[in-house]
Amino acid sequence: MPVEDNRILTYLQLPADYQPSPSTNPVEFLNAHLRNLPLSLLLLFSTELTPKQRTTIPTIRNRRLRYTQSSPPPLAFSNARNMWPNLYTGHDRPSRPSQDDAKDERQWAEKEFLAGTKQHVGKLGALLGDYEEERGAERARDMRRQQAEAEFVPEEESDEESEGDKGDVSVQQESPEEAKEIFERRINERFIYGLLDNIDYDAVDWDDQWDEQNYRDEEDSWFDEEDEE
Repeated sequence: MPVEDNRILTYLQLPADYQPSPSTNPVEFLNAHLRNLPLSLLLLFSTELTPKQRTTIPTIRNRRLRYTQSSPPPLAFSNARNMWPNLYTGHDRPSRPSQDDAKDERQWAEKEFLAGTKQHVGKLGALLGDYEEERGAERARDMRRQQAEAEFVPEEESDEESEGDKGDVSVQQESPEEAKEIFERRINERFIYGLLDNIDYDAVDWDDQWDEQNYRDEEDSWFDEEDEE
């Protein structure tokens, strides 16, 4: 039996031959015991199950839903548009990388890399910032190239296109408000189903503050306070 299985089953006071097994059938195991495990043991499942695989667990899916409904900063429009620009279809999408990306690279090097070692850190921070700007510029060039290819119309087809048809195309274009709404819905849906990269799913999936019962307790507490007043 894996050491991790032994730790988990011992904590729950379950027999060594308990089924479903934490390691061989983690989804079914978590369906039955997720709310009874501490964070230290739940984190063991992070390497066993991808965020997408965890979506099949109703408790985790519901936690993610309530998280999105709380308007969390990581999924806010301005942050999400910079983090996942390829999912945004609006005409006002960034045409060049945000300077915040390069700034974050420099701050990471200055404050966290080598546990704060000062030697060469300043140069490293500048170098990482430059690399991020180069990567961002390359991403922007790729996006512009893809957009140009998508919008390209052969000359013969362009000549045959009537003015009425051109008007229809312009009518079908999304407004900024529509593009923003579609993007926000797309980000929330992809988060719930474990499809976003560069985001900490563990902070939500293993946190019982997003369970429905906790929400009910908070509401009851609020009403109790009102009655006391």
